[in-house]
Amino acid sequence: MSSVSCLLYEDQFLCSICLDVFRDPVSTPCGHNFCNTCIIDHWNSNDKYQCPMCKEAFATRPDLKVNTLLSEMVAQFRQSAQQKARSSRSSSSEQQVFKPGEVPCDVCTETKLKALKSCLVCLTSYCETHLEPHLTASSLKRHQLTDPVENLEDRMCPKHDKPLELFCKTDQTFVCLLCHVSDHKMHDVVPLEKEYGEKKVKLWKTEAEIEQIIQKRQLKIQEITRSVDLGKEDADREVAEGVRVFTALKDSVERGLNELIKKIEVSQEMAQKQAEGLIKELEQEISELKKRSSEVEHLLRSKDYLHLLRSFQSFKSAPHTKDWTEVSVCQSYEGTVVRNVRQLEETISKEMKKLLPVAELKRVQQYAVDVTLDPDTAQAELRLSDDGKEVSHCGGKKKNLPDNPERFTNRTFVLGKQGFSAGKFCYEVQVKGKINWDLGVVRESINRKGGISMSPQCGYWAICLRNGHRYNAHADPPVSLSLKSEPQKVGVFVDYEEGLVSFYDVDAAALIYSFTGCSFNRKLLPFFSPCNNDGGKNSAPLIICPVKA
Repeated sequence: MSSVSCLLYEDQFLCSICLDVFRDPVSTPCGHNFCNTCIIDHWNSNDKYQCPMCKEAFATRPDLKVNTLLSEMVAQFRQSAQQKARSSRSSSSEQQVFKPGEVPCDVCTETKLKALKSCLVCLTSYCETHLEPHLTASSLKRHQLTDPVENLEDRMCPKHDKPLELFCKTDQTFVCLLCHVSDHKMHDVVPLEKEYGEKKVKLWKTEAEIEQIIQKRQLKIQEITRSVDLGKEDADREVAEGVRVFTALKDSVERGLNELIKKIEVSQEMAQKQAEGLIKELEQEISELKKRSSEVEHLLRSKDYLHLLRSFQSFKSAPHTKDWTEVSVCQSYEGTVVRNVRQLEETISKEMKKLLPVAELKRVQQYAVDVTLDPDTAQAELRLSDDGKEVSHCGGKKKNLPDNPERFTNRTFVLGKQGFSAGKFCYEVQVKGKINWDLGVVRESINRKGGISMSPQCGYWAICLRNGHRYNAHADPPVSLSLKSEPQKVGVFVDYEEGLVSFYDVDAAALIYSFTGCSFNRKLLPFFSPCNNDGGKNSAPLIICPVKA
């Protein structure tokens, strides 16, 4: 049988009672075909002998005979279907075989294959082979197919044994057509398809909301991860700096200990030499005295009166001896350790004063950022270098520049291009050769036209030099700054979250001034003012320098 013929007759090979391929097909007197078992069971369960298709009634049960022609055609169809199934199974991958957790084909008798679709009319799940009649037979094409589902009986109304095709919004339950007519007649009942569409729209909305929440959580994870990474970087820097500082202190302590030991050893050596000298002198006196004692003893043993008297007259006076009453060797080390520890404390204190500012500056310099000047903000009398790293005053020559909203008009100010709304950042500016300048950060929204008041309340966190020796912080009221040395390079450090703006003398590693407790809620921009040229006395530029941490 050709494939075309097979397609034409396939829908006629299905029993209208079991909806499966005929088994022992028989024909009723009215000309309709059924499985022999199906029609007998049908008549056994009914009072009338009636054709299930055309409803024609028979007075007596017809004597049915197997339809030989149809039986042969069915046999050929079955053979063709089995060959096709075998071919399909042989070419199928392992994924097509039913696995635990998947829906199996209800028709497969040997190896259970994975179901591709479930029929809500037949209440049966089909693999690719057994699904084909539903895709080709006109009577089965009208059946509702869905993705494979288990427990298809749950889709039947338990009361009327009809498919659950409707949804009652009033009772929020699934109903069949008979339920709608009987128990839910006055309720808001809609087809499942309509309710499905409405619920799907809500699910799409829910999915979008969940996706947004997921994205926020992922961003939070990135933020936390970044925070941990930054924390680790900070920890590593602090450990390295701690090792450096404490190593220097340890070296100081070791030097102090070595000096103490050396001092005691030298003192002991001197005392030893002194003692040896005294002992030698005492031994010499003892030797002279012993000699004299021997002479006296010899005279005492003499019985010759004349000899003793003559010898006594010529007997030398007692040898000169030293008064040793007050002579002693000083070996007291009491207080030596205390004196040296106090001296060490002074040394360490000096070292700390040197090391801690350097350590703090190095910590700050880790947050260095690349800052360039924004020509759109520069007042018309300012001259900017091509690389945007230097600014100076033109000496009264005003350039013809467009008066855009970002540009300062009256004050010799210019801002950095880079803005910051979070975190920490640092940059350094050379002020060498200048007698007047202003440096700091400003709020992006500051007034740039007309009169300008410089204070934190107005969005300025800055310090300045005036007349080559007077340093001030632009606070309210202004704060006069007393510096030990004139900075040649000034560092600006900002901790946005901490509300801190600090200024450093880079070469001296000394803190100049800090604005604390600041409230930042908008973007901050680096701020520069080389001030007026002052007849050439203040012509040197402000130079943004690379930070050398």
